[in-house]
Amino acid sequence: MSEIGKLLLGLGLALALVGAAILLLGRTHLPLGRLPGDLTYRGKHTVVYLPLGTSIVLSVILSLLLYLFGRFRH
Repeated sequence: MSEIGKLLLGLGLALALVGAAILLLGRTHLPLGRLPGDLTYRGKHTVVYLPLGTSIVLSVILSLLLYLFGRFRH
């Protein structure tokens, strides 16, 4: 039972760190979410948002970071 508690605490801490990072990135006025390739449809009562360009940029950055982390780890 203590393993589940440790897992929940770790996940909660990770979620809090991600939330803090999102708040800090929001203050930097980066154009994430407004890049070319991000699609927005505004209907009468709905808004559909597809951040394709942002997803590609974040994927490339995270892939490079994980690659570099793996290179230096060995």
